[in-house]
Amino acid sequence: MRSLAILGFAACLSATLASAQQETASSQNSPKVPASLASVSLEGVTVSGSLSVADGRAVIGNNGTVTAGDNTAKVELTRGGSLNVCATTEIHLTTDASTPGGALMIALDRGAFEAHYTAGEYSDVILTPDLRILVSPPGDVDLSLRVNGQGDTCVDNHGNNAPYVLATNLFSGGAYRVEPNQRVLFEHGNLNEVVDNEADSCGCPSPTAGEMVARGSSKAAKSAAEQNPFPLAESEGLAPPPVAPAKPSVPPGQVETEVQAPIAYNSAHPALPPPPQAAGTTPAPSQHHRGFFHHIGHFFRHLFGGK
Repeated sequence: MRSLAILGFAACLSATLASAQQETASSQNSPKVPASLASVSLEGVTVSGSLSVADGRAVIGNNGTVTAGDNTAKVELTRGGSLNVCATTEIHLTTDASTPGGALMIALDRGAFEAHYTAGEYSDVILTPDLRILVSPPGDVDLSLRVNGQGDTCVDNHGNNAPYVLATNLFSGGAYRVEPNQRVLFEHGNLNEVVDNEADSCGCPSPTAGEMVARGSSKAAKSAAEQNPFPLAESEGLAPPPVAPAKPSVPPGQVETEVQAPIAYNSAHPALPPPPQAAGTTPAPSQHHRGFFHHIGHFFRHLFGGK
């Protein structure tokens, strides 16, 4: 009997050790999901969403919104690299926490930003009111994007080692690949109205013109700066003219406590681009839905397979 008890205890101990080893191996092989998506200084910037604040910086969890003031806001990505959010631009950030490193989704109605990072294992996605742009590995991302109020979308896929960038239209179908070192303009967000080798920059406007007005020594220049504090951004079509806010705005440098519903993104199952249209066919007219990010939740949950 004693020998049977010893054998039973040994078998139980062996099973326990085997289970512990399996759990350890599973933990080591599981994707390492970062605890946060990005961080940004609160100086001249408004941030909302899932975040925490310490030492003058906001740490964004799995989703958040960053609105730059009259200067470019630099967003540091936890996985490495950064985004330059141009003056007056608002971007929505979320991540696919199920993937190693967290695949990134950036959405904006209008404005401009610049992305600088090394492409991860999974594709990132950029959403505008008209386009869905996949940024796929491998490659070094040095990408600039600008959208104005008319939907004109400028994309600059800079660098010889640039990633695979594919734009698809959310409404009329079609696909267009932006080659490395290619800068294009999709007029009104239409992939069939392409200006190749776009002359103007797709990223943040040069501050030179704004500084000439803001720092002008004459009374006329100072008056102009007071009446229009963001002259360059408005002239580029990146920011709307000043209007009375619908609700009390959050002063720059403070955190908005309201948390909006996150946008789901599953990079493991990106929607395939629609098949190319046959020659001679007339593409469907592009539909514009300005301000549609206010009603985006259900649509993009369906688009990316979220529940």
